[in-house]
Amino acid sequence: MKSTGETILNFHGDDVAPSHPENALFHVIPVPFENSVSYGTGTADGPAAILEASSQLELLTGNNVPADQGIYTAPPVDCSGSCEDVLQRISTEVNTTLTLGKIPVILGGEHTVTCGVIPALKNYFGEFGVIQFDAHADLRDSYEGSKYSHACVMRRIHEQNIPIYQLGTRSYSLEEHSYRETHKIPFRDSEDINKNGHKLQLPADFPEKVFITFDIDGLDGAIMPATGTPVPGGLSWYQAMWLIEEIMNTRICIGFDVVEFAPIKNFHGYSFAAAQLVYNIMGYLTGSKIHTIHHTFAAR
Repeated sequence: MKSTGETILNFHGDDVAPSHPENALFHVIPVPFENSVSYGTGTADGPAAILEASSQLELLTGNNVPADQGIYTAPPVDCSGSCEDVLQRISTEVNTTLTLGKIPVILGGEHTVTCGVIPALKNYFGEFGVIQFDAHADLRDSYEGSKYSHACVMRRIHEQNIPIYQLGTRSYSLEEHSYRETHKIPFRDSEDINKNGHKLQLPADFPEKVFITFDIDGLDGAIMPATGTPVPGGLSWYQAMWLIEEIMNTRICIGFDVVEFAPIKNFHGYSFAAAQLVYNIMGYLTGSKIHTIHHTFAAR
């Protein structure tokens, strides 16, 4: 992938040779899409900032080196034109990854990008669930005149009869609260997690295959203020990591995204934290015994 200059940005930088798409377990897909942000801006700069910061990551995370399974970084998705056109391009790129039997890792961009991922997953897998880390429920029917606002993404997913589970939420409208209660959407709000521990508590009938969508404002604003709509009282770093680890140990992760990161100039620690989050999720996946059954893990 190329930045606005001549620097080539690959996830994990020069210490990990970019893998050919057929040989890489992880396909990193940058989507610098920003169309409906309603408070702070800057999510369009998120993918490049994460990729640049990833060059500073260490190879080992936990007990394994996920980079050994191969990381391919795709060119950024073209985000010009209508929202519908962009979502179709995202879906096409994700479909290419799935056809190769690989795991899509989408870097946003605003949360709307997830709406482009879901059709490809549904076409390829059929049944799956979505586990959402987020400060907000994102269950509005429309926001500021758009049904594809970043505040509506989980509503659009749920309307497709895809089960969802919400983690770390703590800010929602009356409409969202009512929709969640009416449709009995399972969740664990951040306050509950902080009071009672990080146990996942997925419903027994939640699908075996899951996609993780991680809005970075799910993390507490004290450690991650670099987002458009920060809310105090979020998940700590290790609460988020333990929850991800439990997901990987109990479900088959078919892909994930990290969205809504808006880098702050001269505060590179936040970009590094976002890159570390992406790499840690890869690490929990490759470190899970469940996933070794579904993927052939071998050093490349």
